[in-house]
Amino acid sequence: MKKLFILTGIVTLILMISCNRTNETNAVMLDKGWKFKTGDDPAWATPAFDDASWATIDPKKIWEDQGYNGYNGFAWYRYKTLIPNSLKDQTSISDSLKILLGKIDDCDQVFLNGELIGVNGRTIYSQSPSSQDFTREQGKWYLERRYILAANDPRIHWDQENLIAVRSYDQGGAGGMFSKPFEISMTGLSDRLKIDLTSSPFAISGDSLVTKNFSIVNLTGKEQLQGELVVEALHCNNGIRFFSACSRVDLAPHLKIDKSVSFSEDIASPAMFKVTFTESNTRKSITAKAEIPYILTPKPPLTPRINSAKVFGVRPWSPFLFKVAATGQPPLKYKAADLPEGLTLNPENGLITGSLKKKGEYIVKLTVENQQGYADRDLKIIVGDIISLTPPMGWNSWNCWGLSVSDKKVRQSANAMKSTGLIDHGWTYINIDDGWEDTHDKNGNILTNAKFPNMPALCSYVHSLGLKIGIYSSPGPKTCGGYEGSYGFEAKDAMNYASWGIDYLKYDWCSYGNIAPNPTPEQLKKPYKEMKHALRKANRDIHYSLCQYGMGDVWSWGAEVDGNSWRTTGDIEDTWESLSTIGFSQGKCSPWSAPGRWNDPDMLTVGWVGWGPALHYTRLTPSEQYTHISLWSLLAAPLLIGCDLEQLDAFTLNLLTNDEVLAINQDPMGKQAMQIRTSDDYEIWARDLEDGSKAIGLFNKTEKPLNVPVEMTDVQLEGKWLLRDVWTQCDLGKVRGHFEMKVLPHGVRLVILRQNQ
Repeated sequence: MKKLFILTGIVTLILMISCNRTNETNAVMLDKGWKFKTGDDPAWATPAFDDASWATIDPKKIWEDQGYNGYNGFAWYRYKTLIPNSLKDQTSISDSLKILLGKIDDCDQVFLNGELIGVNGRTIYSQSPSSQDFTREQGKWYLERRYILAANDPRIHWDQENLIAVRSYDQGGAGGMFSKPFEISMTGLSDRLKIDLTSSPFAISGDSLVTKNFSIVNLTGKEQLQGELVVEALHCNNGIRFFSACSRVDLAPHLKIDKSVSFSEDIASPAMFKVTFTESNTRKSITAKAEIPYILTPKPPLTPRINSAKVFGVRPWSPFLFKVAATGQPPLKYKAADLPEGLTLNPENGLITGSLKKKGEYIVKLTVENQQGYADRDLKIIVGDIISLTPPMGWNSWNCWGLSVSDKKVRQSANAMKSTGLIDHGWTYINIDDGWEDTHDKNGNILTNAKFPNMPALCSYVHSLGLKIGIYSSPGPKTCGGYEGSYGFEAKDAMNYASWGIDYLKYDWCSYGNIAPNPTPEQLKKPYKEMKHALRKANRDIHYSLCQYGMGDVWSWGAEVDGNSWRTTGDIEDTWESLSTIGFSQGKCSPWSAPGRWNDPDMLTVGWVGWGPALHYTRLTPSEQYTHISLWSLLAAPLLIGCDLEQLDAFTLNLLTNDEVLAINQDPMGKQAMQIRTSDDYEIWARDLEDGSKAIGLFNKTEKPLNVPVEMTDVQLEGKWLLRDVWTQCDLGKVRGHFEMKVLPHGVRLVILRQNQ
């Protein structure tokens, strides 16, 4: 295919094969040999203190993973290292020293040779350190910890031993230092110039045109930067470069240059986009790169296809709302044979409504027709005590709107859920997170704030679209965002939720930590039991989502308090580190997953996210996003989109509408995948499906392409099996005994093995 290359901006690029470039790599590594002790003593910041009796710890991992599970409060890290004067000779800029210390959860103070050099913190709603100790800023705990000192700073002992001491505080959940890098170096070109590829996603037009906007910024206030700029794209499968461009660049202080690149490429083929700047005087260079989105999910056929769950649970007398999700060329006509008395189907939109009085099971034959043909499928309706017989699929406001959520934004999200066609692939819930509450009135009724003038009307509107709606509260007096919680008003709140038409409750531990600061197992259960009883009296099916971050192994007792799902972890971020750490640690929860009882590793971080009014496109690469959706589907996890649905790009929409992938998540057997094999390089997870087949995920944890081997005995299979690639929806032939597949960096191959017919 002929490649079309177009670039617009202040600087014109001329096509060339290559430009010379080198990289700055000199650093003193700080990732091994740290000392650690829980508690708090100012003397621990001083070089003279003897820490020989302290434990050793890996700074790249939270302390919960290293024998300190459940510990909250203060702890200290200490590290001794030589800072060689020769560092100044190995870089073009020798006026400043840079210390990188990964990330921290929740906050810290950093000392060099007994002197404070920096702080990193977040708002803590309970048990917080004093304001003199920590900067109280929300959201800083996941940022890079970067401390810059002038080279002549007396706190630095050149060519001598230096002590780095970190005073850490953890409010709850994960604690301490983690991530990478941990190193000391001189400031360099990367501190003076920024190549920003993150301000907007790749835009895909048609089947081949890809456009990428990016910028180059001179971060210095006085210095002119001159050099060469190279733009390249390379195929991931073979490393072949299919375009390259090089030009001269002259950047005045604080100057930002915006650029746009367009090229023609097979969007089903993974490729890498790279931008490199090489400074003229020093020949030092920096490179920014981004994986170009690749589209794997085929377009749905024009003929009808039913995509909704195969089983649905409801309690007697509860309002019944089920949307038959289907794709195909419109208009579609919906039919239902053997629909039990009390239910009706709207033939125009596929909504089944009504109520059922008695417990029992019913098999309904669904049919969807259009001018191209028809599709049919059985729907099993189970009237009993347990609801949410498949994991909930929908949207939650937190990861994009945070506390700025409003009635308008919820309506817009519901409209987008329908207009984008997500509703036709089984996406159902529109969930309001924290930020809607006001106070309880004199009668104990919870009131909404000015952003939500009429909650019953909002619920009615969402239901009219064929969707369901969720809400948020805390068992404590206040929510995580400082709004009104449900403490002491559980029964009233549940009745109000039901009267409004709420279908889902996320119940977040938050300030209940003040009531039970060191909770016993029974104290962990107590507030959730109270809301359980309140919800059961409300005469409405409300999915009960326990959000307490996995404390006390909630997966082992969540069903006891009638939870339909329970968070197994702290909050997720849109980084590979967060995604992989959370996702690949879910094996411990697998035995407790069952229909109506789901382990929840938190929401999906794809598309435009931001946890507040300011949004950014996810930092996950396309391959990492395929891993995200694949792993969560194998885990039978709730699938709650966290992005702005009005800004769904072509890649994200394609990612969320692969019906074969979603069918794995929604499999009626409800059995979570097990971790079959793990190593430093790859993971293999396998899940039993209702029809006797196996869903298997092959995950590459490295930054290079990798062949991942699968032994059929590991997944307890014998004989010949048909291998199907789920993302491309293609059969790959028959396998027996052993097979292996090439997997992209941080990527996945999701397959199904079916019995050879």
